[in-house]
Amino acid sequence: MIPKRSYLLKAAYEWVVDNDMTPYLLVNAELPNVVVPTEFIQDGQIVLNISMTAVRHLIMDQEAVSFEARFSGKPMQVYVPIKATLAVYGKENGDGLFFPDEEFPDEPTDPSPKKEPEPQADKKGFTLRVVK
Repeated sequence: MIPKRSYLLKAAYEWVVDNDMTPYLLVNAELPNVVVPTEFIQDGQIVLNISMTAVRHLIMDQEAVSFEARFSGKPMQVYVPIKATLAVYGKENGDGLFFPDEEFPDEPTDPSPKKEPEPQADKKGFTLRVVK
C-alpha cells in the first residue's frame, strides 16, 4: 500500500494554514537524500517554516516535500523525502500532526529533477517533440 504520510501531511498543512497559523515542518535530517541547510540542524532534526510567505514553489507529493527558500540570505532548493517528515504544526500554538511510524518502500528517493520522457515514434514513423 502507498504510505499515508503524504496525504496526512497535505491535510495537516491545509488545516494549519486555514487557521491562520504558520506551518512548520519537523524533519529528520539524518535520513538519506534530505537536502536542508545543515547549519540549522539540531540533534539530527530541523524545523522549517513552509508558509507561502517563506517559500517558493512548494510541492508536496507522495515522494517528497520540496521548495525554494532563503537561509541567511542565500537561496537554496530544499528536498525532504516523505519518510523524513516527522510532523507539521502551527508555530503559534504547536498544534498539528506528528506522524506515526510507517513502512516505506525500500526504493531510494532521488532529489534530482525528473527528466521529461524522450519523444516516442508513433506507428507511422513520426516523432513528437515539444515546441516552445
